[in-house]
Amino acid sequence: MADGAIGDEATTTLRGLTYPSGPPPEAGQAVEVAPGVLWLRLPLPMTLNHINVYALADGDGWTLVDTGLKTSASREGWEAAFAGPLGGKPIKRVICTHMHPDHIGLAGWLCARFDAPLLMSRLEYVTARMLLADTGQPAPDSGEVFYRAAGWNDEQIARWRTGYGGFGKAVAAMPAAYLRLSENDVLRIGDDDWRVVIGEGHSPEHVCLWRESDGVLLSGDQILPRISSNVSVWPTEPEGDPLGEWLRSLAALKARLPGDLFVLPSHGEPFYGVTTRLEALIRGHETALKRLERTLKTPSRAVDVFSALFARPVGDEVLSMATGEAIAHLNYLAREGRVRRSRDEAGVDWWTLTEAAQ
Repeated sequence: MADGAIGDEATTTLRGLTYPSGPPPEAGQAVEVAPGVLWLRLPLPMTLNHINVYALADGDGWTLVDTGLKTSASREGWEAAFAGPLGGKPIKRVICTHMHPDHIGLAGWLCARFDAPLLMSRLEYVTARMLLADTGQPAPDSGEVFYRAAGWNDEQIARWRTGYGGFGKAVAAMPAAYLRLSENDVLRIGDDDWRVVIGEGHSPEHVCLWRESDGVLLSGDQILPRISSNVSVWPTEPEGDPLGEWLRSLAALKARLPGDLFVLPSHGEPFYGVTTRLEALIRGHETALKRLERTLKTPSRAVDVFSALFARPVGDEVLSMATGEAIAHLNYLAREGRVRRSRDEAGVDWWTLTEAAQ
């Protein structure tokens, strides 16, 4: 599983959003973007080349939100931050919004270094521990069945088998215990209360933090300003409906959150315009579903519908994410009764628009 976006919005500048915080901080530096909230940025060795992490003033120390990958560049960034903008004060808690490696990669390292507790939602913590247990294990045959059904060839499946079980390469050993975060919990951090808001779709039980007193929202990957988070089906749950969860979650957030929130995302820049952004995220998937339905007037495999969903060509580096997102859209339409699936003798799934949907 991974963060990232491969769709139409990869370089979007959306009308109606404003970015008041100026240039992002260099690695090891920080910008105070709200009272008691420091914005830091760590490098990522991929097209999505950074993650934003945040330090919240917490009495005589700090609470951290997200951690970066387990890389020497991330550790160096933290070391510079500890000695610089964090002023040598201790880390009192580590909060991870969700279980993707760029968010939890150094959670174990930070918790052990400062003897600090880890706070996550239950499904995110348990999923991370499950994936760490798979590290170094052989690829399961069920995964080959899944990707062959999507239309992968033998070479692509062999490459997936070779790379399977690499989660732990980017994630330090997780703490053996954690403190659970649930919907509507209120965390007292320093002199402020932060309400837990749970999202779904991009990950199982994604934590956002909302400081209602002044309208600051730490949104993680649930609301990003310029890209749409990857929403994928994976071999562990081949019949899953993450797109349905994502769309319902976005609609619930739009109904619940005030339009004047200041949003602090995990990628991109802090921004105003949350209602506009949520509407655009929903609209983007609805438009993609309409294009997909037009494509499925002709029987197609998952790998055949990429052009209906993504603005750029899909190469090997994003093949698994593109496949997962394509199947998420197909599964969603199947649950709506708008497409049907049939598996041929070679184990390949062919998807076709139902007569009722035409």
